[in-house]
Amino acid sequence: MLFQLIAEATEIDYKETLEIKKPKSWLKSVSAFANGIGGSLFFGVADDKTIVGLDDPQLAADKITEIIREKISPVPEIVLNPFEEDGKQILVLKVRSGRNTPYFYSADGIKQAFVRVGNSSVPAPDHILKELILKGSNQTFDSLTTAHKIEEYSFTLLEATYRERTHLDFEKSDYLSFGLADQNGFLTHAGMLLTDQHSVYNSRIFCTRWNGLKKTSIFDDAIDDKEFSGNLITLLQNAGDFIKNNSKIRFVKKDNERIDKPDYAQRAVTEALVNALIHRDYIVMGKEIHIDMYDDRVEIQSPGGMFDGKAIQDRDIDTISSARRNPVIADLFHRMRYMERRGSGLRKILDSTAQLPGYSDEHKPQFLSTDTDFIVVLKNINYNSVYKTAQNSTQDSIQDNTQDDTQNKSQVILNFCSVPRSRTEIQEHIEIKNRSYFLSKILKPLLESGKLKMTMPNKPTSRNQKYIRSDT
Repeated sequence: MLFQLIAEATEIDYKETLEIKKPKSWLKSVSAFANGIGGSLFFGVADDKTIVGLDDPQLAADKITEIIREKISPVPEIVLNPFEEDGKQILVLKVRSGRNTPYFYSADGIKQAFVRVGNSSVPAPDHILKELILKGSNQTFDSLTTAHKIEEYSFTLLEATYRERTHLDFEKSDYLSFGLADQNGFLTHAGMLLTDQHSVYNSRIFCTRWNGLKKTSIFDDAIDDKEFSGNLITLLQNAGDFIKNNSKIRFVKKDNERIDKPDYAQRAVTEALVNALIHRDYIVMGKEIHIDMYDDRVEIQSPGGMFDGKAIQDRDIDTISSARRNPVIADLFHRMRYMERRGSGLRKILDSTAQLPGYSDEHKPQFLSTDTDFIVVLKNINYNSVYKTAQNSTQDSIQDNTQDDTQNKSQVILNFCSVPRSRTEIQEHIEIKNRSYFLSKILKPLLESGKLKMTMPNKPTSRNQKYIRSDT
């Protein structure tokens, strides 16, 4: 019976005895369960699930009810049930997920709201406390009105994108209807996130293409790095272009047929980016979305864990309800056909990736969440065949979509260096910022091949050094 009860519980805590003089030891779990997805406290059970039992379960039940009413505000919805296991009496306190958040523990003049982090109940950080307050008042951050008037801003990109994707005009009345402004013409936070101007500071995405399989120094091992800021549509477009420009489409020739083999499914990339922009926590200041590309994967990390607090890796994504942190933004992106209302984005990421040629179980996307972040990991379908066993894949032809393709850039450099050029001039001309990458991957091979030569070969490190095409 005990193990069945444990299996049915959403979150669990165990207490060998009922602490009456120091009830905070278990009341913080009551607060955390009510502020989250609910949970159960097992009294008379040790942490290792050994049944200790309670001497007087009826007295314990009365005390639990009394202490909760006295020290938890507002009073959460609870159910207390006694059970007998191996001749020993235990109590199971079931705390339901509350609607009137935050639920505070109050004692000695101090009020604290708790949340679950892993298997512990900890004080809610400021940004989570703000989110709980909004939830308790049936509000969301994106629906709150700001002090900014709609006439102070322009929405050219929003209106053009809406027209392009829906074939409908974006009417003035739609700003009110869609929740982007109130009846007095003041913009909501959702409206501010969609202005042509960069109105929300933390509406940013940092993108980096790392050289290899791990993150090191951006100055030494970043092939490409960009920072994008602006409204949500701009961020979606720029981030998508960054991933596309740092990915490849390969193809295999079979008889008279050519099979394209992109590194990543375009649909999966778009769904992951939309998920990051729509469901991120904008209350957290000083944090932004990060896209880190490696040889074998792309990681998209956005601020804010699962809205209901339960880690995504502990759940079946096909049974997750569509709980949205920013429903106003989500509704607008649904209208523009970027996403669906039913919360099927994660399933689409899995399905679209599984349809790629060369897919196997090791390429299955991963979803991870903590109390502060949500991470989507997309695997490079071509990594095993191209990076690990390149010597056995000569039958594969490679078609690069990357703007920094070495062969193409080498030819551009040779054309540009018909007259002497400095290193800085060459880097600016081919738009590569990273000096280390430019020197090792592009300039050095050109010099070693004899296609490019130094104007001062006896002083290779001179600040006045320039480079010119050898046949000039």
